[in-house]
Amino acid sequence: MPSGILIIDKPAGWTSMDVCAKVRGIFHEKRVGHGGTLDPMATGVLPVFVGQATRGVEFAENGQKEYVAGLRLGHGYPGLWWCVYQFR
Repeated sequence: MPSGILIIDKPAGWTSMDVCAKVRGIFHEKRVGHGGTLDPMATGVLPVFVGQATRGVEFAENGQKEYVAGLRLGHGYPGLWWCVYQFR
């Protein structure tokens, strides 16, 4: 019986439960859970717990999480910096 934690880079368009269902099918294991829900449009790291490791899901869910985002202004919009300067 497989048991452990998989770190999956969830693609956009998949729900967290879609990922769990796929893992369930690959490993033929009923006990599969994830350590936090990601929006279906979001991409990112999704910890998936398999077998006896599912007992650790509660610790992953209750732990601190950090979300990091990037923002690039003016890329592809040549007049944007002029607009920002005018409103100062």
